Amino acid sequence: MSILGSTMPSEVGLRLLLCPLGSNIVLKTACCSVGVVLPVYSTFKAIETNNRSDQQKWLLYWAAYGTFSIAEIFADKIISWFPLYHHMKFAFLVWLQLPTTNGAKHLYMNHIRPFLLKHQANLDQIVAILYNETGKFVSAHQGEFQFAKAIVMKILISAKHLVNDNSQPNPPVPPPVGRAITGLDVPVEHTESNDNDDSSDIDDDDDDDGYVTVPPS
Repeated sequence: MSILGSTMPSEVGLRLLLCPLGSNIVLKTACCSVGVVLPVYSTFKAIETNNRSDQQKWLLYWAAYGTFSIAEIFADKIISWFPLYHHMKFAFLVWLQLPTTNGAKHLYMNHIRPFLLKHQANLDQIVAILYNETGKFVSAHQGEFQFAKAIVMKILISAKHLVNDNSQPNPPVPPPVGRAITGLDVPVEHTESNDNDDSSDIDDDDDDDGYVTVPPS
């Protein structure tokens, strides 16, 4: 049973990976993880450790991956219909990163670098025009950008206050002021009635003597 339990996840994973009809979601997730998530973390590690060889390696990878992404944008509607397209894409992304194949460096040195060197002057002019037009657009719409920034900041601050209010426990509610304490109520009316009863008893005693008290003149 233990052998079956250990081989079951691997068999399910292989079936999902090799099934071209029902594994597109799994393959897209795998391509995103291998092509973006792992390289981002590896690039972070290369920057923080100041390792020059790793930095060069991941710079070459991002140059190759960016070129592939640009080509995929224009050809996605066509090549996505090919059988096993996502399988080939996953294999290509793995090939770019493997140290044994060093595919990113091979693709850059043999294809990307010669093309860019050949058209470098024209590309520099295009990039300069794009930067110039972008700067003009931002300057012309500076007020709109500031307004949008203010709205986004207000939304973020409101969301932060809402989260903080929900995370804090509610304070205990104090008892209302002036509430009578149970067991200590003073029967005022009852004592007054007792006094009246005592005075009436005294008057009755005077009447029983048979004498009438006359006040002095």
